[in-house]
Amino acid sequence: MDQTAGPRASFHHASFAPIFAVSDLGRALDHYAQLGFTVRRYEGGGYGFADRDAVSLHLTEEQDYDPHVHAGAAYLYVEDADALAAEWSRSGIGGRTVGPTDTPYRLREGAHVDLDNNLIRFGSPLPSEAPDAPV
Repeated sequence: MDQTAGPRASFHHASFAPIFAVSDLGRALDHYAQLGFTVRRYEGGGYGFADRDAVSLHLTEEQDYDPHVHAGAAYLYVEDADALAAEWSRSGIGGRTVGPTDTPYRLREGAHVDLDNNLIRFGSPLPSEAPDAPV
């Protein structure tokens, strides 16, 4: 069932950046730098950016941050979920990384929860099953 209402704008060459609320912008930027992102503050204050390859996150500092109310979530498709989990599980990274498992929907999927309870789930396609060898 098509539920579009009229003409649609094209997303060709568009990008998408989730905005995560954080309790302490400096701490959050440090955390994302440890995860391998290039980070920078917005000159106007209270806002920052974390970029890695084609992935962008925006971070906004909330005065009365409550991790049970403000936490966000995003899904990240990656080439190798196991490699990313190993990188994000290094000693001193902070947050919590859950190692990948195989899903019934053919992804190898893991997750990282940052210091402010924001969730990044990540997954990579499971390899296709090899065809049977000729007899």
